[in-house]
Amino acid sequence: MELTPRQALGLRLSSLLLRASSGGAARATTVAEVVTWLGAMQAQDLASGLWSFGARLPEHTVTDVTAALERREALRTWPMRGTIHFVPPRDARWMVELMGVRVLNGAARRREQLGLSEETAVQAMEVLGSALAGGGRLSRSECLAVLEDKGIDTGGQRGYHLLWYASQRGVLCIAPNIGNEQSFVLLDEWVPDPHRPERDEALGTVALRYFRGRGPTTRQDFAGWTGLTAADAKRGIAVAGDALARVTVDGVETYADATLLDTAPTPAGDDEVLVLPGFDEYLLGYKDRSLMVADEHKAAIIPGNNGVFQATVVRAGRVVATWKRTLVKNQVRVAVLPLTPLHRSDRAEIERAFERYARFVERTPEVRWP
Repeated sequence: MELTPRQALGLRLSSLLLRASSGGAARATTVAEVVTWLGAMQAQDLASGLWSFGARLPEHTVTDVTAALERREALRTWPMRGTIHFVPPRDARWMVELMGVRVLNGAARRREQLGLSEETAVQAMEVLGSALAGGGRLSRSECLAVLEDKGIDTGGQRGYHLLWYASQRGVLCIAPNIGNEQSFVLLDEWVPDPHRPERDEALGTVALRYFRGRGPTTRQDFAGWTGLTAADAKRGIAVAGDALARVTVDGVETYADATLLDTAPTPAGDDEVLVLPGFDEYLLGYKDRSLMVADEHKAAIIPGNNGVFQATVVRAGRVVATWKRTLVKNQVRVAVLPLTPLHRSDRAEIERAFERYARFVERTPEVRWP
């Protein structure tokens, strides 16, 4: 099948936001359904990650999403690229084992920079395992205090690295916050009945979920998102088999969920306005973001090209503005910075979109324009 770039963008919107009218992308109603559909969701910044769920669950508030995390509908860990994501809990272990290997193999150099030996990292993992055994749950600062009590220096970035290492080895995972702090639990206790697929099945599963939630896109984007080798990315697509369809977009070979193609992809709606967090999969899920972002706007969305993405306003699938929020008592103040000319009617639509965000954070909105 051949699609125009505009049709491809429309299909991406449907799959990423679970809005297809038929096939497998029926509107999700739970946090578990969203994270399983997308496979993994960027969650380095917790507030952004929570709104990524909220943008896909119109009736949910931040309180609802947080309660779902306590029910273990999703958990946070480092499954790929050394970056925190939400993942389906029963899939966390195999995802870490499948996609975290290359990052873990490169950790020795980072430990050398931090003045940590591998023996110290293993000791820290054992200390934390003992401290959390039996259903324990400790905040990040409490974990670091436990390590310090055993003579393990956690100063600078050493503490973060040791918590990451223990999680990357499948010992720990991140539980919902205690106050404003991350908390940690033992992965085997938090998820006592994990899926244990064979390697080929795991590769096929992650390929299907990636392309189902983000397609049509390329094998190179898939490899970049997962951190898999080119050979493993190719193998995952092969294992997914007929569940994925090969689609040509503007002369480029891409893949998409075969079921979603039956929805007869249409151009992105001209009147659809979305307000998305900076670290949403709508942009983070790709290396090539040209369908969604004009070249001249990339610097505004990723200032300094340092990996920190600004929150965006999306209209008809294209980024038209960035935004920042400030929470003040019962109000959320939103400052919008347009990247393209916006007429009065455009601004009115954007303000209505922020009303939905304000309901999510359980505050009244105030939208400010330059």
